[in-house]
Amino acid sequence: MPFVTARDGVRLHYAMHDYTDPWKQAPILILQHGYSRSSKFWWSMIPYLSRFFRVVTPDLRGLGESSRDFDLASGITVDNYVSDLICIADSLGAETFHYCGESLGGIIGMVLAARHSGRVRTLSLLAAPLSISSWTQQTFALNYPTWQDALREMGSRGWTSAVNTATRFPPGTDPRMMEWYADESGKSDVNVLIAMSRLASKADATPVLTSIKMPVLGLYPDGGKITSEQEAVLREKIANIRIVHIPTTYHMVWVLAPSQCADHILHFMAVHDGTVCRE
Repeated sequence: MPFVTARDGVRLHYAMHDYTDPWKQAPILILQHGYSRSSKFWWSMIPYLSRFFRVVTPDLRGLGESSRDFDLASGITVDNYVSDLICIADSLGAETFHYCGESLGGIIGMVLAARHSGRVRTLSLLAAPLSISSWTQQTFALNYPTWQDALREMGSRGWTSAVNTATRFPPGTDPRMMEWYADESGKSDVNVLIAMSRLASKADATPVLTSIKMPVLGLYPDGGKITSEQEAVLREKIANIRIVHIPTTYHMVWVLAPSQCADHILHFMAVHDGTVCRE
């Protein structure tokens, strides 16, 4: 399992999934998970993507197998997340790469793309908000005074299980998947999630949107309350963006429709690169 060291000494973990033809030197695609998740949560999309792109799935610092041994008050920042991704890309010798981020991973991706426009070939956003709205923060509070209070009282797994049915997945979703999801997310250190929630509550990608020059694909739920009100700003501020709606109002479009999302992303990247993503 590959590890790299961030600029501030944090040990970062990522996984590589590569089923491309070895003689083709396929481009790298970084898939970045979002809040409370890890690289394991890309399980349903990796098989579709890794035949044509070398897929890299980092664990955000503090989550998955990346180190939690740093000051949470100062170590969890958008700047550090962006720097961590550049460290991983550098370690792979990737002068350029495609990037796809889900939810908070998409916010990080927008900042990454604005600051490192020469390195990001394309940017794909999966249900990525510009900022976490007051409605979302109230929903995540689950009738506690704050989102942070809910995490302290319920713990990582309890909080995840409750939010899964509130905004993430529709009724009738496979209960075994929901149980697995809660178990995996429940492995996250609750103090890391609290620190991340403080960052997520104030992070806002809006100021950097006009600096995003590469092609952008947005895959968003059709009428999802977490992101739908922000789509007009994305269209207004990003010069080269295409938004596609997935037919659900629930947030986790990449889990609910993995083949559909992967197909859109593959075609988008392949058109940009002038390559083929079919056999």
